[in-house]
Order: sequence, then C-alpha cells, then structure tokens
Amino acid sequence: MTDPTPPVEEATPDATAELPAGLWDRMRSDPQYAPEHLALEAVRRLGPQARAWADRARAERPGVDADALAQQAIRKFVKLARLSGAVSGAAGLPGAVVDVGVLAWTQARMVLHVAAAYGVDPTHNDRAIDLLVLQKVHKAAQTARLALGVAAGRERAGALFGRAAMPLARTVASLGVKLAQMAGVRAAKRLFAKLIPGAGIILGTWANSSATTDLARRAQAMYRPRPAIPAQRTA
Repeated sequence: MTDPTPPVEEATPDATAELPAGLWDRMRSDPQYAPEHLALEAVRRLGPQARAWADRARAERPGVDADALAQQAIRKFVKLARLSGAVSGAAGLPGAVVDVGVLAWTQARMVLHVAAAYGVDPTHNDRAIDLLVLQKVHKAAQTARLALGVAAGRERAGALFGRAAMPLARTVASLGVKLAQMAGVRAAKRLFAKLIPGAGIILGTWANSSATTDLARRAQAMYRPRPAIPAQRTA
C-alpha cells in the first residue's frame, strides 16, 4: 500500500545541494554567529515551504495523523543527510565545511517540517530559537533569543556598511567548528576524517545520519502535543 501523503517536495538532492549564496557570505564574514544566521535564514526561506507542504497534506488527507506526517518528513531528510555525507566525504577540509553547512541546512528544513506536521507555525520567529536549542547551539531559549538579536543586528550593519574580510584559513576553521556544532557532529573527528581518503565518506554518511536522527527525536518531543492531564476530583 502506497502512502498517499503528498511527497516532501523540498526534500530533493537538487533543492538541498547548496545553501543560499547570501547566507554563505554572511556566515563567512561573521563565523562566530554562523548558526544564528543560518537559523534566521532557514525560517525565512524554508518555513513557508514547510507550511505549504503540511497544509497541502491535510487538504488532501483530512484527519491525517500528525505523527505519520512527521515521520514521512524525517525519513526524507535523514536520507538526504546520509547522501550529503557520502557525496562530499572526500572533498578535504573546505568540503567538510560545505558538508556540515549543507547538513545543518537540511536539519533545519527537517525541524521546520516536523513543526508544521504538528500544527506549529514554521514561519514564526520563535522557530529560529527552537532550531538553536534543538541543535544544542544554546542551552536555553533566552540565550538563543539574545544571540539571534545580535546576529540580526550584525546582518543589518553588514548590509549597510559592508563586511570586513577575514583571513581565509581562520574563516574556514571557525566556520567549520560552528557549523559542526550546530549539525551535531563532533568537529575535530568529523573535519579530520574528511582528510583521510575513503574514511571521510564512510564516517560522513554515518555521522550525518546519526546526528539527524537524534535531532528528529528531539524535534518530535518538542512539537508533539502532550496529552491532557485529567483534573483531579476533590472530595
């Protein structure tokens, strides 16, 4: 029996092969706040896609189970995460930075689809906070909110006054560590594995899939409605 739920059209290799060029520019010029820039851009660009997909699914299948809808999205994006690890696994250190960036972007797409599956607005600014907490960039929503405010201010300043160029080696190293942190990958092992021919492909595939699956569990736990607790009867 086939699943009649509309496919997650955004979950295609072509759609996730590259991050938006403007986002890469912001992250390269401001690697300290790379996760915040990515989270903000993800909600802006990917939130409407996730909402449209969930709305279409519910229109075509009234009463569709939210868990089933979320699981469909999770399967798609875990597969994409696995493929990104295999494709760019042998690309060396610059490729490792690209890989963890694409992985973090794919994971953000998944989280927003999971939110939409459970009826949570994926376009709301709070989803950027959720992304940073779920991906363990920040431990608490308040610190994530503050960091997003700083990143947004730096984004506006960069648009007005331009961005200062950083030395390439420093940028690659800093950006790689920040994105690896966001993607749930241990930076040192993940990045150095990329420099070993063959090993990077194997480890990249496993690490990407494992990190994305773990994130999916946390996202479902956050967005799945909690059962109502019956009120206790008083004597």
